[in-house]
Formats: sequence, C-alpha cells, structure tokens
Amino acid sequence: MKKRILRALSLAVVPFLGMLLMRFLYLTNKKIFHLPQEIPSEPVVFAFWHGDLLMQPYLYYQFRKTPKANVLISDHFDGALISKTMRYFSLGTIAGSTNRNAAKVLIQAIKSLKEGYDIGITPDGPKGPRYSVSDGIVVMAQKTGAKVIVYNCKPTRYWQLGSWDRFVIPKPFGTLEFFASEPIVLDGLELEDAKKLIQERLMQHVV
Repeated sequence: MKKRILRALSLAVVPFLGMLLMRFLYLTNKKIFHLPQEIPSEPVVFAFWHGDLLMQPYLYYQFRKTPKANVLISDHFDGALISKTMRYFSLGTIAGSTNRNAAKVLIQAIKSLKEGYDIGITPDGPKGPRYSVSDGIVVMAQKTGAKVIVYNCKPTRYWQLGSWDRFVIPKPFGTLEFFASEPIVLDGLELEDAKKLIQERLMQHVV
C-alpha cells in the first residue's frame, strides 16, 4: 500500500517538475541548431541515445511546429514517469521496448507510422548496453519505408549521471548545440549494415 501511494505521488509530482526543469534549462542556455537541408513531410523515425534524451523534444519542434509523434518508452515505472512528462510537450508514447515485448511494440510503432505519426526511439534503450542499436529501429523503418533522422544534443556545460546510459543533464547558462542528420534511407540494407550505419551517425556528436 505504501509503495502504491508513493508511486501515485511520484506520478503526480515528478513529471511536472521534470517539465519545469527541462524548460528552465532550455531557456537559460543559448541554442545552436544544425538541421538537415531536407525535412521530410512524411512520418520519420527519430533516433537518439538514451543518455541524450532530455532536451530532444525541443529539437523535434524544429521539424514539426504541430507535434505528431509517439515515443517508445519502457513499460517500467520509470517509463511511466517519462511518458507523463512527454505529455507536457504534446508527445504521445508507446509503452514497451524493442527488446521486451518486441513484437507488440513493433506492431504499434509500424501502425503509428502508417497513421502519420513520427516515432521517437532510443536504439540502446531501455537498459542498454550503452550505444548499442537494437533490431527494432531497422525493422520499423524498412517495413514502412520511413527514413531515419538521428538526433544529438551537445551542451557545453553539463552533469553526467553514473547510470548505465551516463545520462546527460545540461547546466544552465551555457550553450546547447543540437544536431539532426540528413534523412537516412535503410531500404535494401542488411540488418547488421543498417544498424552499423545508424550507430556511426549517432556517434558523430556524442558528449
């Protein structure tokens, strides 16, 4: 009972505080955006490392003035906190991962892409290993013909947690440098080649 009460309180408070923190950090930093020349109008798979998740909603707004996206989030309690935080940014979520309940999650993600929603995914989430790329991102892109755009956010000042993903939290009063790749086409590539390509692009601007 006590655990349920604590979780309910956390769900009521933590996402709101998380949203305030994200807005504070964004507003108190200078911003530099490196955007692709081509921004597809059709649904896209946006990929970013798990440890680089915090500021990515703001990069997404550079692509879509009216957000229409579902982000793949762990179906654990931490995922529920992130999911509720994402709602403050008008982003939907799909609970699960491409490692756990993979088939169900992939079906939902593919359906969302076909319905016109972008998909946000951390290819090394929800539990790592860090900087690994799961099969799921390749499967959903190739099944729908969606292009992949990889995201990075490089703060000049930041804290880095001791978690498996070395989660990055920007400090205020620095600069946030956002990077988004040109759209990547995975059609016709073998699974391992496609995963390697995504990993190489994601590693170009890591903290």
